[in-house]
Amino acid sequence: MDYISIAEAAAKWGITRRRVQVLCNESRIPGLTKFGKAWAIPRDAEKPGDARKANSVK
Repeated sequence: MDYISIAEAAAKWGITRRRVQVLCNESRIPGLTKFGKAWAIPRDAEKPGDARKANSVK
């Protein structure tokens, strides 16, 4: 499997590196792996949806 870094995922998804770190810490990215202190994100991983919208009241 091919992996990308947090910085690459941030650029790909148009969000900050810090936000990608939070998504990693919350295990919200499918196929996520940690090698030592570094996160490895699958190259084909989709950007997780906004959890705030899933729980909104209509």
